[in-house]
Amino acid sequence: MKTKKISDQKIIKLLNIDSKTLKRFQQIQKQTIAEAKRMARRKSKIKVLGISGSARGLFDMAQQDANSESLLMTCLDQCRKLGAKTEIIKLREHRIEHCRACYSTVNTQCHFYCTCYPKGTPQADDMSNILYDKVLSADAIIFATPVNNFNVSTLMKTFIDRCISLDGSLPPVNRRAPKDKELNIKHMKFIELTADIDIPGSGMFRRFLGKVAGIITVGHEAGASLAIANMFLTLNHYGMLFPPFSNMYAMSSICNSTYQDKEIVLNECYTTEAKLLAENVVSAAKSIRKMNRTDWKYDNREN
Repeated sequence: MKTKKISDQKIIKLLNIDSKTLKRFQQIQKQTIAEAKRMARRKSKIKVLGISGSARGLFDMAQQDANSESLLMTCLDQCRKLGAKTEIIKLREHRIEHCRACYSTVNTQCHFYCTCYPKGTPQADDMSNILYDKVLSADAIIFATPVNNFNVSTLMKTFIDRCISLDGSLPPVNRRAPKDKELNIKHMKFIELTADIDIPGSGMFRRFLGKVAGIITVGHEAGASLAIANMFLTLNHYGMLFPPFSNMYAMSSICNSTYQDKEIVLNECYTTEAKLLAENVVSAAKSIRKMNRTDWKYDNREN
């Protein structure tokens, strides 16, 4: 859907802005179009990123390795055997602040990079300084989480919430006052007037676009399907692709004592399933290289 070309003078009048502000809007648009073109380039080797949302560690309070993380390691090992480059991120080892939900007030107040915790500043956390770039470099991401109270772990939820900065966000118009509500509203109106669905980066830019997703959940009893459904809906709306059989849940039973869980959820049935998940994720990542990640369509005039 092509957007009708509007003159600069008409935009200035419609938005009640000066030419300097318009040039800044246009600069961000050109910058993001260039980013979209870079994202479309194929890399020589597929990279699979594993995200472990477990708070459990052998040398911490639990004094036991995480079951979900063990299955994730099995999955990533299989990805390497299939020729992919892999990396694991253990969220418990990083400082990740909570999302402040400025996205809900004015769309473009949620920026890339996150301006609540600006990258490279004393206010920044590991999400801004390290993890956003890790996500951007990946072709596929496998999320592993225990089931906590019928849902994903707190660590995983916080991580996914903070990933909103990668989903349709743009650089701030005013770097010194990124939360200028009036200016951000005008920037959003500029996007609505000028973005072209057929030009990636010309509007709101989804940086998860075309990345392949996998999900591993582990629990003692009910809740795995709720955790998977929660992640699937969010990640699919972020723009991620789910090949067939790219999620799994390893479950024990309320009829067993929890000390029996590890032997049950790490048995051959579930380790085999983790390896098959790896096969499907890597196969999908290879298959979609026939098209650019930015070829997937969404309405970039809104967020």
